[in-house]
Amino acid sequence: MAENSPSAYTEGLPCWADAQLADVEAGKWFYGALFGWTFDEQPVVPGGPAVARLGGEPVAALARKADGRMPTVWTVYLATPDAADLARRIRAAGGTVITEPVPVAGGIAALAADPEGAVFGLWQPAGHPGFGRRHEPGAFAWAQLYTRDAAAADAFYGGLFHDTLLGPGARPDLGRALVTDAFAPEMPPHFVVHFLVEDCAAALGTVTRLGGRVRVPPFETSYGIAAVVADNQGASFALLQR
Repeated sequence: MAENSPSAYTEGLPCWADAQLADVEAGKWFYGALFGWTFDEQPVVPGGPAVARLGGEPVAALARKADGRMPTVWTVYLATPDAADLARRIRAAGGTVITEPVPVAGGIAALAADPEGAVFGLWQPAGHPGFGRRHEPGAFAWAQLYTRDAAAADAFYGGLFHDTLLGPGARPDLGRALVTDAFAPEMPPHFVVHFLVEDCAAALGTVTRLGGRVRVPPFETSYGIAAVVADNQGASFALLQR
């Protein structure tokens, strides 16, 4: 389908998301009940991530944390035709490469952080271009960078991808905002992955019923009504009602 083609994800466009969890089976139960996701019976590689599907198409992955000290988080991946080259440019721009580009099932992946420490992934496709569905209920809809220095963020990402995160010329599916009083004072700059829902209030009820938590109640944004929640293991993400 058109969504699941390499041309749909130009460099810098969010193309995939995964969650690092202590208990993948508990994650399957939570997200299956919340979004209607189904999961492949066996991972592509033994011990690898569990691919979540919506209508038969890949929409995300749940991976087991290799080390219990690692954070329980959702990570957004930005598309690139050359992960090694993008990693080099990230370093040159003042960012950090946390894990070097490495071949995995379906492509080449890496983790990086911008100069403020906000973590994001790099994805160079090789058989797995990314989201098979997006912009529909239960699928990825948006990624928001929360930063304490908007000018620095614009300079970093604009320099890497030759466009902005906000305003004219902005990249699709990705924006930035300042960390506000809605977040805890100690909250570091970070990305929040948003999944589309038809009714935010109803979805919040489901989150709490399933053992999750509401971290930030619904608030209005330029791209819809959003609420930041955590799953039953503490991984934060957002619900978005257009």
